[in-house]
Order: sequence, then structure tokens, then C-alpha cells
Amino acid sequence: MIFLFASPVLDPTILTLMTAILGVKIAITYTLITSVLSVVIGISLEKLGFENQVKQVILKGYQPTEKKFDVKLALAETLDLMKKVYPFLLIGAAIGSVIHGAVPTDWITTYMGGDKWWLVPLAAVIGIPLYIRLSTMIPISQIMIAKGMALGPVMALMISSAGASLPELTLLNSIFKKKLVAAFMGSVFLMSTISGFLFYVI
Repeated sequence: MIFLFASPVLDPTILTLMTAILGVKIAITYTLITSVLSVVIGISLEKLGFENQVKQVILKGYQPTEKKFDVKLALAETLDLMKKVYPFLLIGAAIGSVIHGAVPTDWITTYMGGDKWWLVPLAAVIGIPLYIRLSTMIPISQIMIAKGMALGPVMALMISSAGASLPELTLLNSIFKKKLVAAFMGSVFLMSTISGFLFYVI
């Protein structure tokens, strides 16, 4: 469960983009908060007895094999990863440009800015059903912050949209019982909400 929470939000590529676009301080704070919350929530689910909510899934034809480190293969995989991420970064930049040009600054400042506490859980709820890669959300978030949107709701939206999406929940439903799927969604909401509030404090 810790891996499921941490892997989508702590990808090295994502952290690199975040550092370049949003700054070192935000990237370090984001990394610390999401790392700690992933561990705490994962351990809590185990202590609460959710282990029996995993379906008995059997993989057929899987043969684990040991692989030696191959520099050429590593470089090829890195290039392949960059090719996959880059289009989403462009999409995010394009959406960010539309927001920058089309959405009035006054509107964002009035309705999404300031320290209204309810914006954080609202952003977390909105983010969960969205199927937006974090690499796409980062340039969008930069524009939202520049327009006057508070950092807390922006981070809540980013984390919830990366932590849970409808395609991911569909896949998890095939190996988890409904109680654990619901707990996973609740945990992502909790993680993104707490993170958003902590960014207000920090």
C-alpha cells in the first residue's frame, strides 16, 4: 500500500520537473510530506486489518528472472520514459497557457485564493476522478499559483489527481475487495487534504 501511494507522486521525473518549475523548497516539502504520509497511511491500513481485503489473484505464466545491470538498456529506458512524459508536459503547458489567457486573475483570486479552509478538501475531491498525469499538472499548477490560487488547494489537487484516477481504481478493483478500494480512495483524499493544509502552515 505504501508503494501504491508513493510511486505515482514520488516519481524522480516528476520531482525533477517540480523542482525546475515550482522551486526547490516546494519540491523538498512535497517530497517529505508525501513520503511520511504514504508510510503512515500504509502501515495504518495494515494495522487495521485490511490485508484480508486483497483478492487471491494468481498470475499465470510469470517467470521471475534475474537481470544484470545494462547501461545501454538503462539509457534506452530513460529515453523511452522521456518520450512518454514529454507529450503530457506539452499538454499541461498548453492547458496552462489557456488558463493564463482565458481565466481572469480576479476570478481565481476571489474564489480559489486566500486561506479558505474548504478549498483544500474541495480540490482533493475534484482531483480524484480526474485522469491527469502529474507531469501535466505541474505546469498547470504554476499558472494557477501565478494567477493567485493558494498553494494548499493546488497541492491537494495535484496529489489527489496523481494518487487516484478512474483507470487506476478500475485496475485495483480487480485485485482488491471493495472495502479496500474505498479505503484506498479515502486514504488518497486524506493524504492530499492533509498535504494541502500543511502547505498552508509551511
